[in-house]
Order: sequence, then structure tokens, then C-alpha cells
Amino acid sequence: MGLIRPVALSIAGSDSSGGAGVVADLKTFEALGVWGAVALTAVTAQNSLGVSATHLVPPEVIRAQIAAVAGDVVVGAAKTGMLGSAAGVRAAADGIREAGIALVVVDPVLISKHGDALLAGDAIEVLRAVLLPLATVVTPNLAEAAALVGFPVEDRGAMVAAAGELRRAGPEVVLVKGGHLADEGSSPDLVCGPDGLQWLEGPRRATVHTHGTGCVLSAAIAAYLALGRSPQQACAEGKRFVSLAIAAGGPRGRGIGPVDPGSLARARQAP
Repeated sequence: MGLIRPVALSIAGSDSSGGAGVVADLKTFEALGVWGAVALTAVTAQNSLGVSATHLVPPEVIRAQIAAVAGDVVVGAAKTGMLGSAAGVRAAADGIREAGIALVVVDPVLISKHGDALLAGDAIEVLRAVLLPLATVVTPNLAEAAALVGFPVEDRGAMVAAAGELRRAGPEVVLVKGGHLADEGSSPDLVCGPDGLQWLEGPRRATVHTHGTGCVLSAAIAAYLALGRSPQQACAEGKRFVSLAIAAGGPRGRGIGPVDPGSLARARQAP
């Protein structure tokens, strides 16, 4: 009989091209030795060139999926990604609360890498009000952080201010991703938590093929939480994991290619 693996639940949308959303999350969970489960929030038709169609899953079905998983197995950690609408945000928050899931990573997905809107504008305040208070870790990029705090986030000082503002909304730890900072030779992320501020420095890779980066990072953090890491440790290890996934990514189609979270698993299996 095999070892029982911790369970991580992805509450997010699909990506038909396999580079982001629940597909990328499941690849990440598997690479890190965690059993992946899914509560699907949306179906998207997309490829490396963009999103051509979206269908939102009814809120009651989102809640039912979360309840079905959590009613049968212990969910070690959950993450949220694309939620689509204010109703989707509320459904995810209600499902998490009702299931008693204690460790939650919130990736506040607003737009795709191609600029396609993935969350309705009226849902941003709902996300801040009902989902952030449930978060163990929230992982906004610069644009997402700015939308949540209401001021521009374009340099390290603004990242610090935004992280403090977001912590007051309820998350235990805020990870502000600095990969889009201008005039930076590196890719710094800021972790703000009970122990203060920590900068996670990393190389800036010269590639446009970064589709799925945010999904993989938040999924890796959720996986590490399920494996027993502290939130700060999970953020640091998640950044290292996504850096490997970015390095292994590349073109797949005619547009922005995906990162490759499966590269770590393949490296482990190599003779």
C-alpha cells in the first residue's frame, strides 16, 4: 500500500492549452509530491495567442465541488485562481469557510498574460472583503496589488506600502511579486508577514514565455503548505520552484509559451 500524500485543492479555471489554471496547478502538485484535487470555476478556450471564449461555472456548483472534496478527504491546503465574477469569489469563500480549510493561498487573478480580463471589475472589492480575510498567503503581481489597494505599485517602496495595506485586509502573509518592476536587473518578490519584511531576490530571465507563472507559484506555495512548511518557507520554496519552471519553459505555439512545472519531476526521474 502506497504512502498517503497530502491533498491540495485548486479552485480555479481551466486553460485548454495546458499552460495555466487548474492544469498547471495539477502539474505543480504532482511535481511536488502532493495529491491534486480541483473545484473548477470557469472553462476557457485559449492558446498561446489569447483567450477566445469563457464560460463561468455556476456558484452553487463551485461550492458543491469544494464540499465534495473536503467532505471525503482532508484538504491540507487550497489555492484560488481565476474566479471570474463576484458570485464566483463569494462561492469560493463560502466553500472554503464551510469546509473548514485552514491553509489558503489566494492568487488574485485579474487578467491573463495576453491582457484578457479574467475577473469582473465589480468583483475586486468583493475579493478583498470576503476572500483575503481567509488567506494564509496572497500573491498579487504589481497590477493586481495596485487594483486591490487603490494606488500605483511601480517600485520597491510602493510594494512595501501595498503589502502593509493588504495585510490589514486579513492575510497572514502577503507576497507581492516584482517580476514586472521597471529598471530592475533582477526579479524581486516581497514577503510581508508576522516576522516582518523579506525580499526574495531572483534572476530576471530574458524570455517572453512566462504563461502560467502566477498559477505555478501559488500552486507551489499551496503544495508546500500542505507538506507542512510555514507560510514564509512556502513562499521562498515556491519562488525557487517557479524559477526552475520558467527556466524550463519555452515556445509552444505561435504566441506566449508556458512555463514547465513538470521539469522538476522529470529531473528526479532521470537516470
